[in-house]
Amino acid sequence: MARYAENVYYETAMKLALEAAQILRSSISGRKNIDQKLGDWDLVTEYDRKIEDVIIGKLKQAFPDHRFIAEESTKELPELTDTPTWIIDPIDGTMNFIHGFPHTCVVIGLAVKKQMVLGIVYNPVLEQLFTARKGRGAFLNGEPIHVSKIEDLSKALVCMESGFIKIDDLREKTVERIQAVVRAVQGIRTLGVAALTLCYVALGIVEAYHIEGPGISTWDIAAASLIISEAGGVVVDRVTGEPIDIMKPRAVAACNDKIAQDVVRIIREADQRVEMRAK
Repeated sequence: MARYAENVYYETAMKLALEAAQILRSSISGRKNIDQKLGDWDLVTEYDRKIEDVIIGKLKQAFPDHRFIAEESTKELPELTDTPTWIIDPIDGTMNFIHGFPHTCVVIGLAVKKQMVLGIVYNPVLEQLFTARKGRGAFLNGEPIHVSKIEDLSKALVCMESGFIKIDDLREKTVERIQAVVRAVQGIRTLGVAALTLCYVALGIVEAYHIEGPGISTWDIAAASLIISEAGGVVVDRVTGEPIDIMKPRAVAACNDKIAQDVVRIIREADQRVEMRAK
């Protein structure tokens, strides 16, 4: 990708992230019209749609030959091709946004030739702007960031999403996974916002994060996976332990591969215990 094109993509995405963030910031404490998607834990507001329309509309004007994958307008995930593809989550952490809980963000990523080359995750409520460009490092508000140096899982702070306990066919596995991870780590947290939590791994304040389940898709992990890798961390497939395929978002992100593989193993063993009890 030519340096000029790379700069144009980045500058355009940054401008739109800042514009979208103004909408999020100004509306987080106001009244919202709320609809359910998969259930009462998977919500959407008019602001999700408004922000997505702004971002996609202006990107299409700037880059009419590009493709788009976005949470509110993508019904089925397309195949990722070599064509530049923007991957967008207008509001990640919509339930947090609805309640005024300040962990919520705008997410814009760009894949070229099936590789992430640009990632922006912006929480305008807490003024946390995470950015990365392939090969150029990761940044928070313009300052370089790096993952934690901890290698012992027992000293790690790990994030998981406990909300999947609400889903009948995931309840047992979610409870078993959480219990297993709690026993192995120093502490566990749940923030309810995938992209931002992934960025906290990149920032070095969380050692690992496991995220998968209904409602979790490519737009939740694509931009932040680049930010993590550029900060020195890893994002792996929870099933295989191999580097993540962003089109199969069953992710374990971590500060290093040792921590990642430890979490993969613990979750696999937890799932096996549930499956054995079901026989």
